[in-house]
This record gives sequence, C-alpha cells and structure tokens, in this order.
Amino acid sequence: MQNELSEQTRKILLIVMIAGCFFSTLNQTLLNVALSDLMNTFSVSPTTIQWLATGFMLVNGILVPITAFLIKRFSTRQLFISAMLFLLAGSVVAACAMNFGMLLTGRMIQAVGAGIILPLMMTVIVYLFPEERRGAIMGKVGFAIIFAPAIAPTLAGFIIDYLSWRWLFISLIPFIVIIIVLAYKYLMNVNEGAKLKIDLISLIYSTFGFGLLLFGFSSAGSRGWDDGVILTTIGAGLIIIFLFCQRQLSSQDPLLNLSVFRYKMYSMTTIINVAITIIMYADLILLPMYLQDGRGFSALDAGLLLLPGAIINAFLSPVTGKLFDKYGAKPLFIFGLVLVALSMWLVIDLSSTTSYVYILVRTIILRIGLAFITMPLNTAALNAIPRELASHGSAVNNTIRQLAGAIGTAVIVTVYTLQLTGTSVQVNESYATAASSTYFYMFLLAIVAFIVVLFVPKHKRTMPAQETN
Repeated sequence: MQNELSEQTRKILLIVMIAGCFFSTLNQTLLNVALSDLMNTFSVSPTTIQWLATGFMLVNGILVPITAFLIKRFSTRQLFISAMLFLLAGSVVAACAMNFGMLLTGRMIQAVGAGIILPLMMTVIVYLFPEERRGAIMGKVGFAIIFAPAIAPTLAGFIIDYLSWRWLFISLIPFIVIIIVLAYKYLMNVNEGAKLKIDLISLIYSTFGFGLLLFGFSSAGSRGWDDGVILTTIGAGLIIIFLFCQRQLSSQDPLLNLSVFRYKMYSMTTIINVAITIIMYADLILLPMYLQDGRGFSALDAGLLLLPGAIINAFLSPVTGKLFDKYGAKPLFIFGLVLVALSMWLVIDLSSTTSYVYILVRTIILRIGLAFITMPLNTAALNAIPRELASHGSAVNNTIRQLAGAIGTAVIVTVYTLQLTGTSVQVNESYATAASSTYFYMFLLAIVAFIVVLFVPKHKRTMPAQETN
C-alpha cells in the first residue's frame, strides 16, 4: 500500500482524516469546563454530570473493539463518512436537548462516530508510511489532535460566559458538514472493504462485558462501593470480559486479536497507556471543578489557565515525533514521566489561596511531560507489531485507552466526591482538600508508570536498507 498511493494522495488522506479527528477530539473535551454550569442548569450531582464524559467514553469502549472488523468490512471512505454523520447527528440532538437525558443521548451518538475515527486514522498511517517515518507523521497528527483540547477549554469558557451551552454543539455542526463534503469529494480508499461475517457472540460479550463493568464503576460514586448492584455489575462485567477474551484467543478470525500482547513492547506500552490516560482525563475533569467550585473562577478563567500548557503540548508533538524516530521511546518516556510525576506532586497540598500563576506553571509542566509520552506511546505500540495486525493493534490500544479513561474518570470523581463529603472544613477549603487528596493517588499512579518504563527495551536503529522504502 505504501507504494500504491502517491505522496500527494497520502497528504490529502491525512489532511481530511486529521480534520475529522480534530473536531472529534475537540467535541470530546469541549464540555469539561462546562460541567459545573451544566450541573446547575439541569440540577444534577457531580456523579451524574460526569456521565457526559464517562458515557462518551463508555460508548467508545464498547464500540472500539469492533473497529478492526469495520475497517476490514467497509472502505476507508464509507467508514469515515459514516463516523462523521454520527458526529453530526449527535451534535444536533445535544444542541436541541431539553433535559439531561436528551443531552446525554446526543453525547453517546457523537461517541459512536468518535470511536471509529481515531482507530481508523492510526491504521491508515501504519499502511501508508514505513516504520522509520511513523514517529514524525504521528507527531504531525498529534499536533492537530492535541491542539483541539488545547483550545477547547478556552473556547468552551467563552461560549458558556457569553453565549449558551447549546452553542458548544451548534458551533460544531457547520465544520462537520464541510468535512463530510470534503471527504466525499477527495478521500481515497486505503482499503476497499470485503464481505465478512461478524462474530455475534463476541460482539454480545464485548458489549455487555465492557458496558456492565463501566456502568458499575461509574455508578459507584452515587450508590457506594458496597452496594449490591455495583458489586454485581462489576463482577458480571469481569466474568463476561473473561469469556470474551477466551473466545478471541481460541478463534481463527477473532473480533479483537489479542495476540498483539505477545509482543513485549506492545504490552508494556499498554500498561503505561492505562496510567497516563487515567492521569490525563482525571486532570481535565478535576482541575476545572476545583477552580470553579472551590475558587469561584468562571469557565473562561479555568479555560485560560489550561490553554498555555496545552498549546505548548501541541507544538512539541512534531518535535517529539522526530526525537522518537531518532532515539526511540524509552528516553522520551522517562523524561516525560518525571515531569508528569512532578506536576502531580505540586498539587497534593492545594488550598483556597493557591496562586493562579502556581497552578498555571504546574499545568505547563504536566503538558510538557505528556508531549513526550502520548503520541510516542501510540507509535511505539504500532511499530511493535506486524502490519497485518495494525487494525487490531489500533483497536486494542484505543479500547484500553477508552476503558482506562472512563474507569479512571469515574473512580477519580468518586474519590473526589467522597473526600468532599467527608471533610468538615470550610466549603472553599473542602474543595481544595478533596482535590489534593485525589491528586496524591494520581501521583502514585505516575510512579507506577515510571517503574514500568525502566523495563522498556532500548531503541534499535532502523537499518539503512529499510530507509529506501
């Protein structure tokens, strides 16, 4: 495939798909600074409002396991346009929401499209570019993907303060329509699609297994971890996921090929991916809640605080992509995790008087650290497996990332809520204490990820003969 398409065609493919991925990612993080405002609008609790984030990732977690099948079954063009249409439909439903249930439904429809786009793009990159170029390409892709959450908090803050939360969705609609038109006209097929039969039993297992598990974790905050329903759903989810994994390992044509874990580098990057995803998603939820509820900052103020670090993160992505191609993953991961752990340590003693500048600098440190981890992590995972397993490797990678994000967000919000209700200090200080306690657990998670990185294999330089590809 690398030799079948011209360089210009590859660029067109990437530009159209990156545009779709940009708005998909923008949409995913656009509501983070709006959660407090939406809690008041719909009169719901923190454990309920977090379903706008957790529910989105829940649908992704259920859907992504079948993306490997979808990538084989449908052409690149068909699958991409279908994903964008789901994103469009969900945006319309959410924009018209009259209650929280309708808003959540719109978010879940959006999630169907978002769950397809990223794994599809990652697979296309593996097919279009040789291994020694993927770091640089993924770095450029990372710029677009990371730039979306960079501007999302500020954009959302402006919209919340000066317009209406509905414009968070209305503003996306014309851009999504333009991308669909461009895809229809210019997008070329990397894969033409083939008539394949889906394993319905595996599909049922994955849907109910991941669904029950995520429902259990997400509902624990409001019902309590010792609640019978919670224990039953989590237990049933784990059993069904175990059956799903057994079926995949014994199948000649699995829905999700778990043989990717036979490759050491892939397995190790998966562990690191879980830890980093939990830290990243939890911070994007926790920090705005602390700033708005505990400090009285507006949504725009919270967004502006997150903006500088996220922009630096985006601009560093192409640089870290080139560094990955030259030095490999390990030194980048070590440097990145040192900064991530430091950024968590700096906020384990927050108070109601912690300075805005202090939190800003700390957030910049976090984002610099993440720039050295996120996209190199994806590249290292896909480089570790044969190209014929690319779609499965991407699907497994994104399934685990979405599950980690959903479970991590749910657990972090639960811990935050329990700390909040368990403190007897002033209201403002209680928010700071709850956030500090929660950040301590995230610091410990960063330490665990750092220990795993120490066992990552060193970089093997690409042989000159391969550079002629």
